[in-house]
Amino acid sequence: MAAPQIPDKFYFKIGEVSRILDVKAYVLRFWESEFRLTPSKNRSQHRVYKRVEVETLQEIKRLLYVEKFTIEGARAKLKERMKQKQQQLKLELAGNPFKAELQKVKKELVKIHSILK
Repeated sequence: MAAPQIPDKFYFKIGEVSRILDVKAYVLRFWESEFRLTPSKNRSQHRVYKRVEVETLQEIKRLLYVEKFTIEGARAKLKERMKQKQQQLKLELAGNPFKAELQKVKKELVKIHSILK
């Protein structure tokens, strides 16, 4: 089963995500509660999903529908994969000659993020 193509956008409404993943909106809301996903709200207080959240939901669907994991099993597998991604990122940064500069940029971005909150 090929993963559906996610449009090149920053934010998606729940109806769009429902169509992209071919699941009902109530299924997405259920997955939010089971996998501790917290989509943002727009000015009208409607759910809006970031691209990375849509990708995570796509992975959840694959684990549940293709690989036939239980909710608990999919939750554990997703957690394991997140740890692997974090470890890969740490390894990539460890050998990066620009590590010090990247850390400075990260600190600045964290400051900017806190100001914008």
